[in-house]
Amino acid sequence: MYQTRNLPNTRIDVADALRGIAVAGIILYHSVEHFNIFTQEPIVHPLPSDQTVADVLAWLLSGKMYGIFAMLFGLSFFIMNDNQQQKGKNFSLRFAWRMCLLLLFGVVNVAFYDGDILMLYACYGLLLIPVSYLPSKWVWGIIALLAIQPVELYCLLTGTTIDFSRFWEVSGYINSAHEHGTFWENTLTNLRYGFEVNLRFNVFSGRLTQLLCLFILGMQLGRQRLFYNEGNHLKIWHRILMCSAFIVVALSIVDFGELDSWLKPIYNLIILLMIVSAVVSAWYAFEGVRRVLHHLCIFGRMSLTNYLLQSVIGCFIFCGYGLACYYKLGITYAVMVGCGMVICQYLFARYWFASHPRGPLEGLWRKLTWI
Repeated sequence: MYQTRNLPNTRIDVADALRGIAVAGIILYHSVEHFNIFTQEPIVHPLPSDQTVADVLAWLLSGKMYGIFAMLFGLSFFIMNDNQQQKGKNFSLRFAWRMCLLLLFGVVNVAFYDGDILMLYACYGLLLIPVSYLPSKWVWGIIALLAIQPVELYCLLTGTTIDFSRFWEVSGYINSAHEHGTFWENTLTNLRYGFEVNLRFNVFSGRLTQLLCLFILGMQLGRQRLFYNEGNHLKIWHRILMCSAFIVVALSIVDFGELDSWLKPIYNLIILLMIVSAVVSAWYAFEGVRRVLHHLCIFGRMSLTNYLLQSVIGCFIFCGYGLACYYKLGITYAVMVGCGMVICQYLFARYWFASHPRGPLEGLWRKLTWI
């Protein structure tokens, strides 16, 4: 059974920077996808660069930003759990209550945006409780098992196929509401189908076990204190960066063919590790990088608020009940809109933190957690 090492868990600024990168990246890629509106109507204002922009951002952001968010979620769980252990308290029931609260935030969010991740994160988060009691060698074993995409590997070896017809059917209902429905029709459709379509998409995209893997990995990285610049930790991040970069380059020139459903999620996971290790390495190596990324720390400290805000703002901009930009703007222009959203939300965060220690929803979540 794991026991606390009684070491101080000071605030990890580089984790805030990574959280800011993740949320900003989520906003940008949601803009690429017109906030999950995949219309068959002709785009009014396309640009020749649209496909290139879509391909580059898909490679860099799709699946990776949610993954970084999940990994940092696990890290946050470890810090809270370890702090309570050091006080001689058990955090399990309190954390379960915290996940119930996150589920409620997710219900509010899915009312605006059908691609909500908070409800799924609340369910995945509960699985951290039993895993947190295991010794590290068992935890690393679980991480390794989940990292090899066991569901996809099983299907590949046995010839089993998963029926995704229901996923496409439900996606069609939601997409139609986004394009032609009123605000309330969108809300009711999202509330009815949002959780189901997200769960099915996680199976479809290979994220079902990968997100849980990243939750547990974040917790384990917290146990190892790898996000602190202690001992040889920076050398470990350098090795991860070099190895992951080499594997990414090698896999980039390989045609996955029939192995695509299995290898693509693994490929995305390695890109994620390359991004995280590059940020952590640069953060501790260069003062200039820390000054630049400090702005993303501010953005990341308000990650929950920013995530819900992007759903409200983005869906109003792109859905039919709002400005209906889903068919007006090509991908390049949509990304420009996403950049504008990031800048506006960053300015709001700076304004808010001038007089508050936490973001509005972060403060509410904390108060309700310890009620």
